[in-house]
Amino acid sequence: MNEERNLPQQAPAEDLSEQTRIRMEKLAALQEAGKDPFAIVKYNVTRHSREIKDNFDQLEGAAVSIAGRLMSKRVMGKASFCHVQDLEGTIQSYVARDSLGQEAYQEFKKLDIGDIVGIRGEVFRTKTGEISIHAAEVTLLAKSLKPLPEKFHGLTNTDMRYRQRYVDLIMNEDVRKTFINRSKIIRSIRRYLDGQGFLEVETPMLVSNAGGAAARPFETHFNALDEDLKLRISIELYLKRLIVGGLEKVYEIGRVFRNEGLDTRHNPEFTLMELYQAYTDYHGMMDLTENLYRHVAQEVLGTTTITYNGVEMDLGKPFERITMVDAVKKYAGVDFDRIETLEQARAAAKEHHVEFEERHQKGDILALFFEEFAEEHLIQPTFVMDHPIEISPLTKKKPGNPAYTERFEFFMNGWEMANAYSELNDPIDQRARFKAQEELLRQGDEEANTTDEDFLNALEIGMPPTGGIGFGIDRMVMLLTDSAAIRDVLLFPTMKSIDR
Repeated sequence: MNEERNLPQQAPAEDLSEQTRIRMEKLAALQEAGKDPFAIVKYNVTRHSREIKDNFDQLEGAAVSIAGRLMSKRVMGKASFCHVQDLEGTIQSYVARDSLGQEAYQEFKKLDIGDIVGIRGEVFRTKTGEISIHAAEVTLLAKSLKPLPEKFHGLTNTDMRYRQRYVDLIMNEDVRKTFINRSKIIRSIRRYLDGQGFLEVETPMLVSNAGGAAARPFETHFNALDEDLKLRISIELYLKRLIVGGLEKVYEIGRVFRNEGLDTRHNPEFTLMELYQAYTDYHGMMDLTENLYRHVAQEVLGTTTITYNGVEMDLGKPFERITMVDAVKKYAGVDFDRIETLEQARAAAKEHHVEFEERHQKGDILALFFEEFAEEHLIQPTFVMDHPIEISPLTKKKPGNPAYTERFEFFMNGWEMANAYSELNDPIDQRARFKAQEELLRQGDEEANTTDEDFLNALEIGMPPTGGIGFGIDRMVMLLTDSAAIRDVLLFPTMKSIDR
């Protein structure tokens, strides 16, 4: 009874596992002795594990302080060994009673795997050759009240790994490396664009008109103004307003939200990078994309040749450029240059078992052919150019061929990695395109755009010729880290709620 009353009141005693109960009893004893680890507010960390190992010749015999999670402990009477894991990896510590003193050594022996500890001591190499720290002091910085997964198998349940990413990061070194590389990739993108004279900006996430992409938005209500708002599906229209305002090169890296399904390449919230550059076109965006991808791969991975799921992709060679019409001709054997009418396009679709809807026009059907027959073959870096106007409401028409636009999508591994335009800056044409989108919305297309009057007003003020592009950061990280699913590169992916 007394023991139960002394337990910290975080959970009913009957709900505690035996291991958790024992750990909470240890915590209660520490607190009663005036040694509450949660009362410690800071610890002076002077070195990290990899830094010590990489610089052993300079640090041998030096006093250091490290901190991290206790991942193993081997007690051998008057001396023990343990391993502490920090951001950079793990390092061994030799803990002896004669160095710590009797009382401190007894307290060390009571530590549990998962506890957060600080260790101060000298750097040395053991007889077996392992670089270690000879502990002069061990400090318990936080008590782990729940046991970690069994160390030899780690956290292997995929669903639980995503729900408890904090445990996943502790137990799986490859997962930590993936997210460290994700940060490096985003940092490298910023460095490249900043070096090219781009200005990083921030634009609204809560918008009255969610435009700039073909996607279904999330909707919410803003009580203070009693207005319905949406979460942005794109960053495009606000960045173009800034081009109108004279900021000639702008970019934003941020979250966008699309009310769509979950699969290996889709999550309802994801990271998008969009940039816009005045006085260039979609050819300029192709050059920028090639240079950016090479820069990031070389800087983060040290090579422009990457391997994903056993397939090698070469970012060092010039990227292939092919029109959508030529891609469909190459992979489906259907030449849309010879298809003149909607009826002919529908007949070709039926012949090749491509499903379409009544509202679809010739250009829509071309895009359906491309998705069905061509996408999966685009493994090496490829720009697919000149999309039909029906699926490109914000893009300039091709001079002399108004059924198509100056747009490309960038593909690798059969995935769309980026989408770019020579941006439509004619406000009269843009209003007509919005009107066509409104008609599609009326016919039941929930992903169609709606007219944005303020954006049209900006175009009427005047926007220079502009090139723009949107990059899916998550897919880029997937490729550069050889990750199988988008959830593997999102720290906290969207998951269905479960009863706790």
